[in-house]
Amino acid sequence: LGIGVWLIYKQYHDLSPAQRDELFSELRDADLRWVVLSLVVGLGSHMSRGWRWRYLLEPLGHRPGFWNCYHAVMIGYFMNLFLPRAGEASRAATLYRAEKVPFEQGFGTILAERAVDVLMLLAIAGFTLLLQLDKLDLFQARVASFRAAQAPGEQSNFPWVWVIGGAVMVGLMAGAYLIFTRPALRARFMDMVRGFGQGLQAVFRTKNKGAFILHTALIWACYVGMFQLGFLAVPGMDAVPFAGILAGFVAGTIGIGLVQGGIGVYPQFVAIIISVYLAAPAGGGLIRPDALALGWLLWVAQTLMMIVLGGLSLLLMALKRTPAA
Repeated sequence: LGIGVWLIYKQYHDLSPAQRDELFSELRDADLRWVVLSLVVGLGSHMSRGWRWRYLLEPLGHRPGFWNCYHAVMIGYFMNLFLPRAGEASRAATLYRAEKVPFEQGFGTILAERAVDVLMLLAIAGFTLLLQLDKLDLFQARVASFRAAQAPGEQSNFPWVWVIGGAVMVGLMAGAYLIFTRPALRARFMDMVRGFGQGLQAVFRTKNKGAFILHTALIWACYVGMFQLGFLAVPGMDAVPFAGILAGFVAGTIGIGLVQGGIGVYPQFVAIIISVYLAAPAGGGLIRPDALALGWLLWVAQTLMMIVLGGLSLLLMALKRTPAA
């Protein structure tokens, strides 16, 4: 979260006064009707994800209601904005409270979904790469320039890579020690492993394989469509070709995974990639102000949708629970 906040400051600081004025001008002139339409398409993806989840739970002996699955999905998105990776656990816990689906099985199917979604993202990234092999050198130059601009000064020789890598290793070793020395924790961990295995098996055991594949394609088509509609909201962004839209989509998706909620990173990653397909920004720099405005517009709209719909789902599920439950 601190990295994201720092990036927001640096993005703004790196812009010249004229570019800052252009950034705010683009945001003021944005056609919000296209943003609203993109959110409607995004809502379709979330509803489709809730429906698809039911296909994985059916082979495990559970037939939860659609709305409970949808609300659990939105609560998961909502929680992920505040606590990294807490959304998956919250989603499984919500379905357990609503439908008595064992937490391990619900969590396992969620992890299996994540594996399928990673494959879909890799497929889109591969297709995007094929569409623009002629721009690889340009992308490499842009990334090199970005890294040079972000690198610490020569006076700083702090071994960040070794410190972060060492911290990760210590954390993994501590987790492994606790799991193998605490019987209750070890049993819980093994339940989670078995749940993941059952979730993966459910992908192949579902009786509705065609519908599962259709919903998977629909989810990602809605993601891309939601992103593409945002380009119609900012003047001049309709000049970006479809290959550039896909490249920006992949970059933004990676940014969301890198930093909690994509704060700071999502707009910058999107703007860096999109700027490759447009004329160099007036006043210098790597990022065009209108591309940065688009990145911020998309991020704010998606984040507000997660907060509003996720908070509403959290409230509805809380009101739905009986005192006995």
